[in-house]
Amino acid sequence: MTELSEQKCEACHADAPKVSDDELKQLMGQIPDWTPKAVDGVMQLEREFKFKNFRQAMAFANKVGELAESEGHHPSILLEWGKVTVTWWTHAINGLHKNDFICAAKTDELSDN
Repeated sequence: MTELSEQKCEACHADAPKVSDDELKQLMGQIPDWTPKAVDGVMQLEREFKFKNFRQAMAFANKVGELAESEGHHPSILLEWGKVTVTWWTHAINGLHKNDFICAAKTDELSDN
């Protein structure tokens, strides 16, 4: 199986399948620092990244924004002093798609740089 971070997001439409419970369990094993959570009944992936100051947090948020543009898939990004919270989900299906896990894995790699 190809690493999630090496995969590319695919175009997603309203009839695309959501990740099943079995797929969720398997995919979460590849992004253990993320938390699946339901917000208003919509499953999402969330992770908080910590930084020493606002400048570093803002630089990371900008990297996530560039990733989102390159993948054509856009998260919620909350920028605070020393902290960035990134939340991935697929708006078109109101839930989780494999694209969200791919982007979460790629976001993890950005935090290592």
